[in-house]
Amino acid sequence: MRERDGMDGEATIQQRQATARRWAIDIALMAVIGLLMGFLGPFASERAPIVGRYVYWMICMVGGGLIGVVLDERLASRMPETWRRVVVVSVLMAPLVSLHVLATEHLVMGGPFGWAGYGRLLWQVWPISLAVMVVRTLVWRRLPTRVETLTIVAPPLPEAEAAFRRRLSARRRGARLIAVEAHDHYLKVHTDAGAELITLRFADALAELERAHGWRVHRSWWVAAEAVEAVRWRRGAGEVRLAGGLEAPVSRTYAPILKDAGWF
Repeated sequence: MRERDGMDGEATIQQRQATARRWAIDIALMAVIGLLMGFLGPFASERAPIVGRYVYWMICMVGGGLIGVVLDERLASRMPETWRRVVVVSVLMAPLVSLHVLATEHLVMGGPFGWAGYGRLLWQVWPISLAVMVVRTLVWRRLPTRVETLTIVAPPLPEAEAAFRRRLSARRRGARLIAVEAHDHYLKVHTDAGAELITLRFADALAELERAHGWRVHRSWWVAAEAVEAVRWRRGAGEVRLAGGLEAPVSRTYAPILKDAGWF
């Protein structure tokens, strides 16, 4: 029990560190955009004193950008399609960001605070919000692929895989299960004692492995949780690196499962 608590604590710490890193990168990105906007001085803001102009744009871009980040994180599991989500988030964030900008303009620049100004800002804020979310998405896609967190999983209970293991040869029945790969009407079962072909529908294999520690990551792949060593996600596609150098694809449909497990 103490060992399990220790593993859970380590996984929690790693997940918190990954979350803090993501927030730090997002805030730094919004700050850079705020500095750029302060330098350019759009929407007649160049008339304001230089310090006030930079303060205004930093507050607007960092605060408004973080509103978009929160909305994006909330929608990620329900809407895995990246660019569609970017557009939806930009529309949803525009009213809140406009209110934030209006209040900042009133406090920093001394501008009026009223519905007339709010309506004007909506049409200015939305394209900027869309551009910011597009830049954020491109930045995250260009960052080196890496494992942000590692979920430590307890070894599966023997009975959870017993029915499925009985289908394997004696040599691999007691081996470490790594992955199951569907090939037409048969399955390729990957273990640390080698791979083996068996005749079984993928749906039936998933049913037998329902209580095992693992995930379906693709329409034709199931992977054991303890065999996962790294997860990469780039350009809308993912890949899992497994024990023994095996690699399995990750589809958009099943990506939220790995995200919930803390892999990215």
